[in-house]
Amino acid sequence: MIKRLRLQIELKSALKRSRVVALLGPRQCGKTTLARQIIPFDSPNYFDLENPFHLERLKNPMLALESLRDLVVIDEVQRMTDLFPILRVLADRNPLPAKFLILGNTSPALLRQSSESLAGRISWVMMSGFSLAEVGEKQEELHWLRGGFPESFLSKNENESSAWRRDFIRTFLERDIPQLGFSISITTLTRFWAMIAHYHGQILKSSELARSLGISESSVRRYLDIFSDTGMLRQLQPWHAHLKKRQVKSPKIYIRDSGILHQLLGIRTKTDLWNNPKYGASWEGYVVEETIKAVSPDEVFFWATHQGAEIDLILRKDGKMFGVECKRTDAPKLTPSLQIALEDLKLDKITVIYPGSMRYPISQKVEAVPLHALTQWSQSIMQTT
Repeated sequence: MIKRLRLQIELKSALKRSRVVALLGPRQCGKTTLARQIIPFDSPNYFDLENPFHLERLKNPMLALESLRDLVVIDEVQRMTDLFPILRVLADRNPLPAKFLILGNTSPALLRQSSESLAGRISWVMMSGFSLAEVGEKQEELHWLRGGFPESFLSKNENESSAWRRDFIRTFLERDIPQLGFSISITTLTRFWAMIAHYHGQILKSSELARSLGISESSVRRYLDIFSDTGMLRQLQPWHAHLKKRQVKSPKIYIRDSGILHQLLGIRTKTDLWNNPKYGASWEGYVVEETIKAVSPDEVFFWATHQGAEIDLILRKDGKMFGVECKRTDAPKLTPSLQIALEDLKLDKITVIYPGSMRYPISQKVEAVPLHALTQWSQSIMQTT
């Protein structure tokens, strides 16, 4: 079993300070496995709302929950959102006999309902698939190819990994999206997701997408929000500096899990990946996600001008701003684009993440950092904030 120590620490810290904790993330990213490390599945304090027996126990939720002590876990809570008012009553008891850990998908409805009913009582812990730090630097190529979803990453071979991702995509579209209350043609969503894969790492052109799919621009934005809210897609917003230069104002789009991206692009093996025209964009998106996981910034953006200057990531952390550039090259150098970003944006530092082996300074405020050293680099970033 791959240990997820950082998440365990974050979860236990949240449980100490809050009466209710929500562990949220995409389906099958490992939420249940993490919760079972705290409390066993066969405990009377564990409720899985996809289990008919557990649903039967919760027909009268107040009666079922009010006598329990210590920690109570409710898995797949999005299937019974009318529990939230009851959890508020139970969380307000004094003295407090039990705390609640609720597990669910990152759906906007779930976040809204939990915020409204449990305001001031709840903490959120956001979760995704395995990070590079969790699987280890020796697994970098495999992790990039298969992505972070545990069943995909841990598969015996590429055929099994690909089959799992194919089934995940189909189930997500056919079951998960309708369960969230969206009534959209599965065919349309399938075509949309596949097309987004080909736009991965690019500036969003909603009019172009709309024409290609034969839908309206408002529908494109709606579908993008659905995939973003469910943790499948990242819309990286642009940073706007007070400059005379014309700056890009549309977001960049990334499919967050590299394995899902590769499945949509028909990539099954390392050779497929190396020969695919989206090779560079795939690596950029992979580094973007791993950097965000490692740093946990307060805010994240990208920056670009119509004159060609750009930087892949701007991280705001504790009042400071850092730039990150993703370069699939052997020896990154100082480029005019990096110099312009430093001068125009007044960044504290720029880090160039690359697939090499040596960490070295490029200039006074620009450093090259190998991808495998991301964890150590993120710790040094935090020490400087």
